Amino acid sequence: MDTPIVTTAPRPDVAARPPGTRSVRPRDAATLIILRRDAKKPRVLMGRRGAGHDFMPDKWVFPGGRIDRSDFRAPTANELRPDVAARLAEGAIPRRARALALSAIRETFEEAGLLLAEKAEPRSMAGPWRDFFAIGALPDLEALDIIARAVTPPSRTKRFDARFFVAEADRLLSLERRPDCGELDEIAWVDLDEALALDLPDITRYVLRELQTRLDNPDGPARFMRFWRGRRFTEQT
Repeated sequence: MDTPIVTTAPRPDVAARPPGTRSVRPRDAATLIILRRDAKKPRVLMGRRGAGHDFMPDKWVFPGGRIDRSDFRAPTANELRPDVAARLAEGAIPRRARALALSAIRETFEEAGLLLAEKAEPRSMAGPWRDFFAIGALPDLEALDIIARAVTPPSRTKRFDARFFVAEADRLLSLERRPDCGELDEIAWVDLDEALALDLPDITRYVLRELQTRLDNPDGPARFMRFWRGRRFTEQT
């Protein structure tokens, strides 16, 4: 692994913590970028958060959210690729790394109605995974790559330790969204130029540019971005 390149990151789009209050501990979260290549330009799935949210209201984001206890025990069709598991190992033990990947898949289903999964026999399961497994699907962990990790700075009122995963749209069970799903106000497939013109959180803009770099130079080294205390670390792997 090469020596990390360190640069200054822009201010996050999260409210500042009031002076004199203690920093909150960041919560584990995961996000999924779904890449679609069936048009002239590659497109990604994005959704707009509602105006009533106290975290990044009205911003365009990728599907994602906090890790849930059920993510630690959900069955899967397969496992993470070794290179992805190795990158996740920095900052997460294997069990938690696997749960983070599963949370990205679950949140994508809950927020966008899309299943990154393989067909399976329907099964009953309580909790957040109930509807996912009732359809007849098992999460496809092997489809995931990881592009970035970002920790919200201590000066913010809400903090997350978020991993940004990427998967190809042809690994979805279907491009048709399931009914009664979709916590985001608006969902759209947009090419990267269109996406960069949207009202985005700073980290989302960084990750989109990193994705563009990978698409422009697929034979180049993979780079894993991490953000910590207002600084960006880019590692080549």
